[in-house]
Amino acid sequence: MRIGGTDGVAVPRSAATGAVRADLDEVFRREYPRVVGVAARVLGSRDSAEDVAQDVFLSFGRSSVPAGEARGWLSVAAAHTALNLLRSGRRRASREESAAAADDVVAPDVADAVVTLEERRRVRAALARLPRKQAVALVLRHSGLSYADVAAALDLSPGSVGTTVRRAESALREELNRHASSD
Repeated sequence: MRIGGTDGVAVPRSAATGAVRADLDEVFRREYPRVVGVAARVLGSRDSAEDVAQDVFLSFGRSSVPAGEARGWLSVAAAHTALNLLRSGRRRASREESAAAADDVVAPDVADAVVTLEERRRVRAALARLPRKQAVALVLRHSGLSYADVAAALDLSPGSVGTTVRRAESALREELNRHASSD
């Protein structure tokens, strides 16, 4: 690996050949903030999102995805990878340990902070229970991608993106309500 890119993040070299895609540095510099942003929205942690971005760019570096399709491919890969991480429960313990360590910081109102953290956890858990295409469409759209970008990334018609996102939002509300009533 070579250190470069954004915030000293490593830019991957192919382990087998030592070669780097000719366009990797340019794509990495241009798309890294978006990839981290998509993953952070799913995970709620910039550190975990940066780990996801590393995995996504490693995969991209080994792929034959044309540079013109990189934005959509990387956004979908970030959402999928983050959702997989969320669903698997890996790193949950380290996030909880980090939150416990942060308890040393005095919050203006501890009750508000606890409620906010609990709400975020509930939303992430509900998001993880949605069908993958709906969850990814919702994450991508709320990450700032246009309808056209979401359509291209998910191989949907642009006209169906709004319907998919609305259904995802409705399913997310149902999941939140279903699990709120069982708590």
